[in-house]
Amino acid sequence: MQTIDFRLFRHLWMFLAVAEELHFGRAARRLGMSQPPLTEQIKVLERSLGLTLFNRSRRGTALSPAGAALLPAVRQFAAQVERLEQVVREVAAGHSGVLRIGAISAAMLETVPIILAGLRELHPNLTVTIQEIDSAEALHALEAGELDIAFARIEGKAGPSIASLPLTEDRLGVALQLDHPLSNLREVPLGALAGEPMVMSSRRVSPIYFDMLTALCRNKGFSPRILHEVRSVMSQIAYVGCGQGLALVPTSTSRLAPTNVVVRPLEDHIMVVTAALVWDKRRVHPILDTIVAISTRTAIPSFDSV
Repeated sequence: MQTIDFRLFRHLWMFLAVAEELHFGRAARRLGMSQPPLTEQIKVLERSLGLTLFNRSRRGTALSPAGAALLPAVRQFAAQVERLEQVVREVAAGHSGVLRIGAISAAMLETVPIILAGLRELHPNLTVTIQEIDSAEALHALEAGELDIAFARIEGKAGPSIASLPLTEDRLGVALQLDHPLSNLREVPLGALAGEPMVMSSRRVSPIYFDMLTALCRNKGFSPRILHEVRSVMSQIAYVGCGQGLALVPTSTSRLAPTNVVVRPLEDHIMVVTAALVWDKRRVHPILDTIVAISTRTAIPSFDSV
């Protein structure tokens, strides 16, 4: 049976240091060793791989094409090892486990703190790590096992292995400058936005949400004239404030708007999911059922988990 060659791990760590420093002396100091052994170990790695990883000349050290191709994968490997070390430290310190959460910024402000408060009551020794993500990033990270759960703007079925529980919804509105003629209306007809320049949440960030909004416009007889696609609701509001068009946003974002921007609800009473708990059904976390139970008590009552 073939065993793991742990020497390769050490060699990859050395490769990463030299690749990032592009100087054997600095890389050696970073690794806490002298330069000659580092140079020799890099040569050992190159021989074992059958590749030249660095081009050395009087002008200095540079990555070879093979080294440049390997660097992204080695960086990813190093990040995974760091996460493993963190889990080991937490378990050794008596913590019951680690929960890796990804969340869009809106959920981090409102939904996530409430759910985490309930979770910590039941699992006080649980270590929780949170990173800000886009909705589209959530699906890839969950499927790759980089996240245990995510809080994202997801509606409908996002994939065969992805489950979701909508948590919050809001009435859809339009953000526009205070001096825009439509700002005088209490409710804005969606059809009145035909021909107006629009600032949309990027399809790359949230494909399902983007497609839903464009379908709503087409049902009213027009295709949105998209001037900008941006990564967040905050960016949409900011672009509107700079006179770059109108934006379809949840009406609750009015509290984020500057003084020259107002948010009016659409005449059609259209509700959109603003945050959902999302997870990969193929990957089991020991406290997932607890999280779903807490989230269900927090969730809007008209939705069920997928």
